[in-house]
Amino acid sequence: MTTSSPSDNSAASPEPESQPPAGRRSRRNSATTLAYAVAIVGAVAAAVVTPLGDHVMKAFLDEPTCPGEACDGKNPQNQGCGEDARTFKPAVGNPALLQLRYSENCQAVWARIERGSPGDLVTAEVTGGAKRTAEIEYGDDKFTGMVSVGDGEFQVIACAVPRAGGESTYERYCIHATEATAWR
Repeated sequence: MTTSSPSDNSAASPEPESQPPAGRRSRRNSATTLAYAVAIVGAVAAAVVTPLGDHVMKAFLDEPTCPGEACDGKNPQNQGCGEDARTFKPAVGNPALLQLRYSENCQAVWARIERGSPGDLVTAEVTGGAKRTAEIEYGDDKFTGMVSVGDGEFQVIACAVPRAGGESTYERYCIHATEATAWR
């Protein structure tokens, strides 16, 4: 007759349920957590690229980040000033497709050239105010930084200036506008 010692439970008791090693449990929890995080990030990204997301993003950009003098010299796109901007662009006799943009919310204007060449300049100058100039580095278009016009009457002149010896065939071309111009 064989006796079993209290420490030898293999014959006397049933096999314990096998459990995964502790390392596997933590990997499974990490994988689950990662899956949840990816799902949440995906849902947020989907919301941003849908029409609802566009609406939410525009709501954040409706208020410009720099109204008035705080806009001087800044990029209108980065400041949310393009959201309400209106454009003055003569349709006839405009060889460089020069335009002026005006944001009432930002109380600022800027100029843009659409048909230029590298080295051409575009300027925007407010009477009694600042002047901004930008040079086309590559491609055929460029816009200036903003110039503050305040809340009221203003006069602004924008010019497209071809680079001497450059590819552009137009001569210096300028347009004038005021707060009463037919902005579209």
